[in-house]
Amino acid sequence: MKADPAVQRRLLDLAEVDADLARLEHRRRTLPEITEIAAAEQAARAKRDAQVAVATQLDDLDREVKRQEKEIDQVRARVERDDKLLQSGTVAAKQMTDLEHEIDTLHRRQAALEDDLLELMERREALEMDAQHSEAELAKAEAAVTDATSRRDQAFADIESQEAKANATRKAMLPAFPEQLLALYNRVREHKGTGAALLRSRRCGACRLELDRVVISQIKAAPADEVVRCEECGAILIRTAESGL
Repeated sequence: MKADPAVQRRLLDLAEVDADLARLEHRRRTLPEITEIAAAEQAARAKRDAQVAVATQLDDLDREVKRQEKEIDQVRARVERDDKLLQSGTVAAKQMTDLEHEIDTLHRRQAALEDDLLELMERREALEMDAQHSEAELAKAEAAVTDATSRRDQAFADIESQEAKANATRKAMLPAFPEQLLALYNRVREHKGTGAALLRSRRCGACRLELDRVVISQIKAAPADEVVRCEECGAILIRTAESGL
């Protein structure tokens, strides 16, 4: 394949633009914010699970408190009933003794239930503090996700802006290249990553390998408009005064 040497040299400009686009794409895939978001989201899920666990414990404790309070109310009502019956003067002596014994037993039962209720309320107070702490921790974790996401989106916007400029530059450059030369360049770039590179000091600018003397002799003998390629990586080699030929 033949192409004007000046046109071939312009492939270096195109390759530079494509290298910029490749770097931008690599930056998009490897933004530190992406890893940061994943870690922050995992932390937020853990904090959310912890908050749900505390809320579940509070619900269970609230049910236990209500059950305890209901039982205390029942004992108090029974005591009040027995007291009224005892003070009515309508019960026999034996029944009076039984009532006094039952009232004494109920008072002990009430005291035990109230002690249990106090313990439950203390546990609930501790759980309330845990709930407040877990809520604050979740808020911090979610804020970290929001912050990292915002920074990622800003980086994406910057990348997209640079890509738009590079693609516009690339599009403006394409008409300068013969269709066959451009097709070869694109094919090599798609398979090898670099479509064209400067031959500098007998070294390929794409694969960085130094070409042997035989190949260098062949390239040196090739006409200036001959499109030559690196035997190692296939890149189109652009010959200039720096090539060492």
